[in-house]
Amino acid sequence: MTDLAEHTGDVLVRVARGVGRLTLHRPRALNALDVGMVRTLHATLDTWEHDSEVGIVLLDGAGERGLCAGGDVRALREQIVGGDGAAAERFFREEYALNARIAEYPKPIVVFADGITMGGGIGLAGHAGFRVVTERSALAMPETRIGFTPDVGGSWLLSRAPGRLGEYLGLTGATMTGADAIVAGFADHLLPVERLAQFRDALETRADPTGPAELVLLFDETPETSPLERARGWIDEAFAADTVGEIVERLRTRPEPDAAATADLLGTLSPTALTVTLAAVRRARTLPDLRAVLEQEYGLVSWFIQTQPDLPEGIRAQVVDKDRTPAWSPDSLDRLPADLAQQALSFRPSTPLWS
Repeated sequence: MTDLAEHTGDVLVRVARGVGRLTLHRPRALNALDVGMVRTLHATLDTWEHDSEVGIVLLDGAGERGLCAGGDVRALREQIVGGDGAAAERFFREEYALNARIAEYPKPIVVFADGITMGGGIGLAGHAGFRVVTERSALAMPETRIGFTPDVGGSWLLSRAPGRLGEYLGLTGATMTGADAIVAGFADHLLPVERLAQFRDALETRADPTGPAELVLLFDETPETSPLERARGWIDEAFAADTVGEIVERLRTRPEPDAAATADLLGTLSPTALTVTLAAVRRARTLPDLRAVLEQEYGLVSWFIQTQPDLPEGIRAQVVDKDRTPAWSPDSLDRLPADLAQQALSFRPSTPLWS
């Protein structure tokens, strides 16, 4: 299979000198994932697991704007509005199986999370063995901004971030720099953009048994001070509160302008999504592994798809009409049922995630 290349749908697949390379190839859509791409990635990983010509897998994205902006939320909304929630759930089952496959893969997977890497892109990059960011990386789990909750194993990563960074990043959908991503546990190494090609070449020309763990150190660059790390004081204090309402109250008492701006932001987001996300991240801390967290997320995703109007409305406002004025239902925290988070976390989909 050496030096072969194949363009399968929107994924470019090739093998050269022991490295299997997968390139997401929808640059006009910021390499957003659809079900065909998920299936190609999964099937190729299955094939390469038993291919002696492939020792390392490299995943990157076409173009200079980013690895992957997430899943195709326009299609998700169309399925929900069209009454085909079952199709949407099928996509999530296949996507989550891929997320778990990446995390458990027996060969090293290197991911270049260069540029925009959000939502479904985190599901690809965040669980790989060697997660590389650059000075232009922008990572986020922005699901609450469309009336949804972090998934693709994002709540696993959020729950294991230092202090209360997980609650902060999950609720606000804030964007991380490459340095932030390393601090928060979403990435391992920062390489300047101009060194990515050199590192890729080194993977192909390595002298065995040298692997990614040793080679990346030749190109790694100590990241600048993380803005997220500098904000830990007010983030940890405010986001330790028990409820979303109390978090907002604490933010209002802080002297930092960013704290007040964060309180204002939370006031614009879906009360349902915020409340469920806070509970999901905290419960994920008690779960044993990624598969257990993905199962929790799948239940929440099904709950949102089947019962909550905020998800299609959020996608409409942010992605379809782009009027940025979603009509959340309910529209305030004090109108939510007291047991809302418990309802969401106890929801059981008709089709299980793991068969």
